[in-house]
Amino acid sequence: MKSKDCNDFYEGCRARAIMLALEEDRYTGDITTLATIDPRQGGSAVIKAKEDGVLGGADVAMQVFAACDSKLSVVLHRRDGERVLCGEIILEVTGMLAPLLVAERTTLNFMQRMSGIATRTRDYVDKVSHTDTKILDTRKTAPGLRYFDKEAVRIGGGTNHRFGLFDMILIKDNHIDASGGIAKAIHRAQRYRKEQKLDVKIETEVRSMIELQEALDCQPDIILLDNFTPALLREAVACVRSGRSSIPLLEASGNIGMHNVAEVAETGVDFISIGELTHSVKALDLSMTIALV
Repeated sequence: MKSKDCNDFYEGCRARAIMLALEEDRYTGDITTLATIDPRQGGSAVIKAKEDGVLGGADVAMQVFAACDSKLSVVLHRRDGERVLCGEIILEVTGMLAPLLVAERTTLNFMQRMSGIATRTRDYVDKVSHTDTKILDTRKTAPGLRYFDKEAVRIGGGTNHRFGLFDMILIKDNHIDASGGIAKAIHRAQRYRKEQKLDVKIETEVRSMIELQEALDCQPDIILLDNFTPALLREAVACVRSGRSSIPLLEASGNIGMHNVAEVAETGVDFISIGELTHSVKALDLSMTIALV
């Protein structure tokens, strides 16, 4: 898939997800707002942080408000990626009160989840900032929200791994076992990439030093060192970078958390993938308060 096609696809995912989120919330209409609010009533609202963190989803919030009423006026006081403190105003929106109320929960749902991911990602990035290792996300995202989850990782300073099954060949343990071994799996992948004229990387998982050597002989672009201890990671890095003309990038994954991510980064791996960034999200606490005009 060409870069422009990918960008169009991603933007389409974003727009469809926002509209679906609004549709599942209001369906035939916000009957509470219809029953209690004069449709001519103007108003404003502020979204505030109720705890410290890294802001994510401010741009998405603007799109949600616009989808509810293009005449709503949004002023951002904080931008995505900025640190916010408890009590700080993040944005202010002004216009007709009814569409503003319709947008409230969907806006907060996106912003709270994305801010939670961005905050946790920044914590990991800060932990390894004294090294050259990059923090990667995974495909362990909420179904239908992958675009937003991965955007939040970028906002937090992390790096996106593949978006889906289509933009990288990633040979995992099940592929290896079903193919009859690492060498067969990699050779088949290299042949397929050439035949299909794909401009994608080939990455393979390895589970031991023996499998690492097999993979090195096949020259994939990236090697995923799965569940290696820090000591074994150091051995693997030394093995890979000892006098080779073609050196694959190295990714560490498995049993890595805040308690040991710095130690893993110090082994010299290029990437560390952290599923926790998106599969165990703690939302950042935000609130929206209405004022009448």
